[in-house]
Amino acid sequence: MAENKEPSQRQLRVGQEIKRVITSVLEKGDLRSEEIRNAFITVTEVRVSPDLKYVTAYVMTLNGQNLGLVLEMLNAEKGVFKKQIGAKLQLRYTPDITFRADDTFLEADRIEKLLRHPKVAADLKKTAEEE
Repeated sequence: MAENKEPSQRQLRVGQEIKRVITSVLEKGDLRSEEIRNAFITVTEVRVSPDLKYVTAYVMTLNGQNLGLVLEMLNAEKGVFKKQIGAKLQLRYTPDITFRADDTFLEADRIEKLLRHPKVAADLKKTAEEE
């Protein structure tokens, strides 16, 4: 059974640097895809594998607009990002990058809606009164 270990300081540092490079490429608009150039994309997190060969970049678009299409385009143009990472960071290997949707916002919204549900709100109020 695989154990989920915390990322090392090196993984965290490399992840932050890669996030900076990805953000820079997105800001400059050096991409072929007009959908990416016109989208407001936030890179929320970058996770790096222990061997530093694989990177997963979690992104979200403004209000989740065209997120599926934007992810498809980002993954299609990952070579541009990989080239910039290789040029700007001195790593033994240029990592393979995958873009994925950051669903933490959606999950937080779902939990917020659950907490506002009348039955849950009544239960929470009852529990608070008992304490």
